[in-house]
Amino acid sequence: MTADSARPTETAPGDALEPTGAPDAAAVLASAVALDSERAVDAVATLLRGKRAAVLTGAGLSTDSGIPDYRGAGAPIRTPMTFQTFVADERSRKRYWAGSHLGWRVFRQAEPNLGHRSLVQLENSGAIAGIITQNVDGLHTRAGSRHVVELHGSLDRVICLACGQAFGRDSIAARLETDNPVLRHPESIRIAPDGDADVGNIDDFVVPNCTVCGGMLKPNVVFFGELVPTETFLEASAVIQGADALVVAGSSLAVNSGIRLVEQARRRRLPIVVINRGVTKGDGRALHKLEAGTSETLAALTERLLG
Repeated sequence: MTADSARPTETAPGDALEPTGAPDAAAVLASAVALDSERAVDAVATLLRGKRAAVLTGAGLSTDSGIPDYRGAGAPIRTPMTFQTFVADERSRKRYWAGSHLGWRVFRQAEPNLGHRSLVQLENSGAIAGIITQNVDGLHTRAGSRHVVELHGSLDRVICLACGQAFGRDSIAARLETDNPVLRHPESIRIAPDGDADVGNIDDFVVPNCTVCGGMLKPNVVFFGELVPTETFLEASAVIQGADALVVAGSSLAVNSGIRLVEQARRRRLPIVVINRGVTKGDGRALHKLEAGTSETLAALTERLLG
């Protein structure tokens, strides 16, 4: 071994270690994604400026209020109640009412989030022609939005399937707790976007009936297997007809009623914007698809449009 070969190998300039504090790959990627997101919001704001938009919202808008999404990451696998099962099977009806009551208690504690409040601001400014929501939580109305079409109904109302009498949900909830004391002290509740929840033994559960005719009561929401009332869908269609653009916020558009409204907008050649984490059935129809959270994106749009 020569003296020269025994010397430590010198580091070539091109192989030098990065100086301490240099951004790592993850940070660079995060910065690029943030920049792309800002540009996307800018593009949507430019598109919507001077227009009146119809807004179609789904469960993804309410996740920041503590109400879980049907299909988002971590959503539990579940078998929702169908209208046919609810009407035909007493035990299933008991299970539904028990779970729905527990879910309703949690729904009542939920508060409108930044996304709901941003839509109120846009409506007050005249930038929104109306809101069509697939949600049954009533948070748009509680936030202060005035022109809201509740496509799938609302959990705060109960109807009799026999005589059509309507009841406030609070009065039915009081009856449920009086007849079923176990509901007053639930140990744990895991709710779903439709207000249902998992409940244990329901054999002795007492289901409320109509105080007018004794008929079967049902929360005023559209169950799976049940059609959206014709007048409600026509009202939603009228919002699309009166708009210059359509914004879909927090919906995968997996339900037919939602995608039918998007198709109406497409046929009218309205520009369509989709804001949702994950793939939606409307992505191919959208002029812009923002892979982002609804609350922060709607807030950013509101700042640009009203600022």
